[in-house]
Amino acid sequence: MTNSAIPSGVDSLQNDRYLRMLRGQSVDRTPLWVMRQAGRYLPEYRATRAVAGDFMSLCRNAELACEVTLQPLARYDLDAAILFSDILTIPDAMGLGLSFNAGEGPVFSKPLQSEADIDNLPILDPTAELQYVMNAVSTIRKALNGRVPLIGFSGSPWTLATYMVEGGSSKQFAKVKKLAYQSPVAMQKLMDNLSENVFVYLKAQVEAGAQALMIFDTWGGVLTPAQYQKISLDAMEKIVSRLKRDSVTANIPVTLFSKGVGEKQLVQLADLGNEAIGVDWTHALSDVRAATGDKVVLQGNLDPCVLYAQPEAIRQSVKAVLKSYGEHKATGGHIFNLGHGIHPDIPPEKVSVLVEAVKEFSSQYVC
Repeated sequence: MTNSAIPSGVDSLQNDRYLRMLRGQSVDRTPLWVMRQAGRYLPEYRATRAVAGDFMSLCRNAELACEVTLQPLARYDLDAAILFSDILTIPDAMGLGLSFNAGEGPVFSKPLQSEADIDNLPILDPTAELQYVMNAVSTIRKALNGRVPLIGFSGSPWTLATYMVEGGSSKQFAKVKKLAYQSPVAMQKLMDNLSENVFVYLKAQVEAGAQALMIFDTWGGVLTPAQYQKISLDAMEKIVSRLKRDSVTANIPVTLFSKGVGEKQLVQLADLGNEAIGVDWTHALSDVRAATGDKVVLQGNLDPCVLYAQPEAIRQSVKAVLKSYGEHKATGGHIFNLGHGIHPDIPPEKVSVLVEAVKEFSSQYVC
């Protein structure tokens, strides 16, 4: 059962800076969180994962998932927590046989190989097959006790499809692109199934206590612009539309992040009814802001590799990102983040430099 008794509002939050920005309200400085802020770069995370035994066992243990979600908040003055889980929980629950091999990333033992495989994919009940995720959400929400808001998330339908068809990580994405070009009807069936599953999954997270949502379209940038719109963008639009029409999720802010896409695609992302878009480090925030016309909040976009630099160089890079977005106006806004997830070999003290720099320099840009 989901814990629908947990309020999704902001009244009890001690730090609502992140949600205030997403809702177009004033803030005292630019909100900050870091993609993969709970992860292998933290020694305390590695210790907890060793206790769990493996990655998915860690995800399935609500108490341990809560522990690692809170670990970065104990180190850094961040403005949001994000559920510790994985983007591949949906296909795993479909029985595709997910495992994580050391040094190889995720692998599915039963990838989709035919249209019949796609036809047989279920619509999941998140309170059954994915109840462990909901347990983690409600456990984390209670443990936060209003300290900062909790972000729930999912992989985008397209990104999930790449792993489900390829059988794991890929460089060429030839199998899933072959499906898209040779069997567009089958591809659409897959997108429709995953769109429905992502919607019900995100709704269940909100019922369990998530206060904001994010959809990670990690591999959106490998598609042509036309295929991106037809496959990935349209699927995300369906999900956002459903979320905004549902009484449970209508007021929950949504961020969409398509890594590697062009400016035109970012403009398209900003027109789907979501509150924010993530921007990777290949774009200047000033350019994206001008192109999107302050329709949405922009999240990002420091190159994660900047954190290998010396502290002063990190500070200057933070200043450059803040300056690139510029002053927050009545619409739009900026949430500071990396342009993608933090790398596992980043020294934790470098993240401290980033956090303190955002706190020091960003107040001059907010209204």
